[in-house]
Amino acid sequence: MVNISIRYAGDLHCAAVHGPSQAELATDAPVDNNGKGEAFSPTDLVATALGTCMATVMAIAAQRHDVELNGTWIQITKEMSKDTPRRIVRLASEMHVPLPEDHPQRMLLEAAALGCPVHHSLHPDIEKPVKFVWNG
Repeated sequence: MVNISIRYAGDLHCAAVHGPSQAELATDAPVDNNGKGEAFSPTDLVATALGTCMATVMAIAAQRHDVELNGTWIQITKEMSKDTPRRIVRLASEMHVPLPEDHPQRMLLEAAALGCPVHHSLHPDIEKPVKFVWNG
């Protein structure tokens, strides 16, 4: 179990502290929802969680097979609903992997990324297409 403490700091800003590490994170409401966009919005953090989770789980699988993934990068595009209630409707991911397209562990690594806990925790109504780009 992990505890995260969150304090509302006013002006639509929050400050969160990760219990185990004491690392701090700030949020702000986005410009299109009454904020100033001075930090990640809560829904930006959902998109960030998806990308970092896919990368982390893929890297765990890579380590088990002595595959180096340094230089992997991910672009996430978050789309919000135009109707109410306001919600995330699509998180499109493009994962760039610095390995050749015919790498013997390609299928294992892609399956690991798609099997990440965040991907499986998001509501099924959220579209989550993932494109893998092998740049080896």
